[in-house]
Amino acid sequence: MPAVTSRPAHLTALILLAGSLLGACGVPAEDEPHAIDLPRRPFTSSSPTAGDQGTPGQVAEVLCLVRDGRLAQTVRRIESAPSAQRQAEALVGGPTDAERETGLTSALAGLSLAVQVSSDTLLAQVEISEADEGNARTDEMIAYAQIVCTLTARSDVDSVVFTRDGERLEVPRADGSLSQEPLYSSDYLSLIDPG
Repeated sequence: MPAVTSRPAHLTALILLAGSLLGACGVPAEDEPHAIDLPRRPFTSSSPTAGDQGTPGQVAEVLCLVRDGRLAQTVRRIESAPSAQRQAEALVGGPTDAERETGLTSALAGLSLAVQVSSDTLLAQVEISEADEGNARTDEMIAYAQIVCTLTARSDVDSVVFTRDGERLEVPRADGSLSQEPLYSSDYLSLIDPG
């Protein structure tokens, strides 16, 4: 008959502790999968309101508008996931009446945007033109920031380049430097309203 070896007391205690922790997580085991209800308000909202509830089948469209010269993110509920082009058009369309009442504006009036997204690189190329190309803009930095931060809020875009007539534009970052390289939302962090 083989000799029976006993486990050290600390090993037994460790096994019992691990078993009790696993069993005490508070989620009972179930035989069948079931649906769960997730909150419908946008996670970016600092103060939930009754209007944030949405209805089943709606998706969130994130837009970066302007309040007091700083970027302010707003979330609209729409019926289906927007393309990058559709989201850019909604951004150029500016704030709704309800959004205006909360102090939101836009620096994109008069712009026309054509957006192409590379699924391989997650890079959005934005062809940009103005109705009056000779008119100098004083809010150029915030306008570019609106576009970059709106498009990079999408899961299929992580950076943005701007072109005009197919040529890359030098675009201002928040620090005032110009860049033809891909831009990220982090390039405009100092312009984002913390509230």
